[in-house]
This record gives sequence, structure tokens and C-alpha cells, in this order.
Amino acid sequence: MMNEKLIMKTTSYRPRNPGHDYYGIGTYLITLVVRGREALFGRLGNNAAHPEMQLSPLGEAVQQAWKQIPERQAEHGNRVAVHACVCMPDHFHGVIEVLEPMEWSLGDIMQGMKTACTQRWWQMNGVPASIDRPNSVDCCNANLPKWLREKAAIYRSDGELIRHLSKKQRLQYYALVPRQQRPLFDDNYDDTVCLDSRHREAMIAYVHDNPRRAILRRTLPDVMQRCLHVRIGDHSYGAFGNLFLLRWANKVQVQCHRKHPASGQPYEETPDYAYQHGQWVAAILGGATVIVTPGISRGELLMKNECLENGYPLIHIQKDPIGPYWKPERQRFDACANGSLLVLAPWELDKMDAVAGVPSDTDYSRFHNLNNLAAEICNFSGNAKIIRN
Repeated sequence: MMNEKLIMKTTSYRPRNPGHDYYGIGTYLITLVVRGREALFGRLGNNAAHPEMQLSPLGEAVQQAWKQIPERQAEHGNRVAVHACVCMPDHFHGVIEVLEPMEWSLGDIMQGMKTACTQRWWQMNGVPASIDRPNSVDCCNANLPKWLREKAAIYRSDGELIRHLSKKQRLQYYALVPRQQRPLFDDNYDDTVCLDSRHREAMIAYVHDNPRRAILRRTLPDVMQRCLHVRIGDHSYGAFGNLFLLRWANKVQVQCHRKHPASGQPYEETPDYAYQHGQWVAAILGGATVIVTPGISRGELLMKNECLENGYPLIHIQKDPIGPYWKPERQRFDACANGSLLVLAPWELDKMDAVAGVPSDTDYSRFHNLNNLAAEICNFSGNAKIIRN
């Protein structure tokens, strides 16, 4: 029954985790993007040491609508709490917690938030603040398509409602009328499901840190690039960070067993690891060397973290995809800002070859394939094909 409810009630948006129960208890990082990425919510300063957003009246209204969610949802019997939010010039981030199972889904709550903000946006522009307004209010232009002019003419007295247009017609309609008569946000939104209390604190910290991150991305574009299509050898990647690291002359792969093949000890505790570690650090300090690793085993992870902490050049290959709104957590973000990090995420990792007969969509095969990709990147000496995003 729950699956049927999910299918019926969440078709108007695309959650990040289709199998997740969006009616149950949980915490989420929400991202809403202004339609067309217009900077309607205010202006961002230029000082990363003292980041500041100067909110527009609309930005203030959006933040207020977010803070009113618990009170409004309580009227419908839903217990939710909001923990942090920030309005950026063209998007909004907030952390929301569902405190007990609901009859409504998270999608319903977000749709209510978006509708309230859109209605406020329409009011500010002198437009009747409802999709229940007649389309004849907007469609008197002779250049509009015949079907829209006919609807406006037929229902001019009673008013054919915008909500009665089909989805396809509504998209055409919004493409034709002035911007101030369209919805404020994109049709969909992005949600990240909280995994545990530590992840929750990281979400809240991310929201508070967003203005500083945006200033750094704007002031350091060469080392804070996001590209969704980077071709390296036989594979394609999403990328974030300093793409110039791909051109460095010497790239060294860090790959470690979890246990020493002879002694069975944790590999990072053995003399062999100590020897390899000394060689890696010497190569870095010698110049023109980039460490390449997915940082999976304990030994790889220790070397990856050492690079991040000391500003050593690093190409980190991760299994999680890089999408249009993806950003690394603070430590890797700051390493990108320093020009010492490039994060790569391969396309279609789960469709690569099985390893030792183990299906490709298992962690075992993913991790081996990531290390195979690290080796390919180290051997790559050509120019990566980059499509800017």
C-alpha cells in the first residue's frame, strides 16, 4: 500500500532515492532552484572571510515561508521541524526533519512551500496569486497559439483555470507568458536523505557554509570547475576541481590491499606500507607529482587524507555521481579552492565489467573498477576531452 501511495503522490517531482519512504521519519537537505537560475533572492558579497547575502524582499519571503513550515504542517496533523536554511541568489537550501510518520509525503510539503513562495512572487508582480486565476488574464496576445487564444475566448466570462491545462499545454503556456507570470521555482527539487547524526550536522554546516563556498567558486573559477562530461582514455567522468591536474607529467597511483597478502596484517601497519608511503611522499615533495586514488582501503584512505591535510596534489576518484548541483564536503571543497584537488566520478560505474565473477554493481567490483580507472588515469598522457557545464 505504501508503494502505491508513493507512486500516486510523488509523480510531480524526482526524489534522489526512489525507494525511500518519504512518508516516514527522516531528515533531508532540500535544494530548490529558481526557474532559469535567475538571481531573484538577493546579492552575494565578495569577501569569503566574511560571506554575506543581502536578501531581496522575495528572498526574505522565501526564508519566512520555510520557517513557517512546522506551524502550517501542524494544522494538517504533520510534525516536522526545520533546522537551517539559506537563500542564495538563484537557489535555496534548507534542512527539514520529519518527526513522525505522516499521511502526507515530503513531496507534498515541498510543493506547499513552492506554491506559497510562487504566490508571494506573483503578488509582488501584481499577478493574481493563484493557478486558479483564469488564463484569459494572461492570454490576450494575438501572437499566442490558436489553442490558447481559443481557450481564453471560450472561457473569457467564467475563466478557464490555468490548473485545467494539460501538463504539456502548461509548459507551452509558461514559455509564452512573461516571466513574472510563471512559477518561481523549477518543477522539481533535490533532496539528500540524512544517514545518521553526524551526517545531519554536516548537512547543517553545509547550509551555513554555502555563501562562502559560492564566493570561492566565483572568485576562483579555474580551480573550482564543474564539468559533467570529461573524457579520459576509454571512460567518461563528472568532475569538480582543478582540471589542470590531469596534465601533470607524473601521476602516481596509491593502491593498497586491506591486509598484507603474506602476513595477513592490516596493510597500513606493515613495513611494506611504510616503505611505499615514503616513496609517495618523496615523489610529491620532489615536484610535478599527483597522487591518484579512490581512497577505499585503509592505506589508500590514510594517503588521501594526508594529501588533503597538507595540500598535496590529489585526484580522488569516487563512486558517487557528480551532478549539476553536486559539491564536495568542506575539506575537499577547500582543497579544490587551493587548487590541489580534482574529484572525478565515472559514468556508469555499475555497468563496468564484473570482477572475479562478482557482479559489477557490488561494492567489491566497484572498488576494483575504481582502482582500474586510477591506473588508466595515471597512464593517460593525452588531452582530456571536456564539455563545459
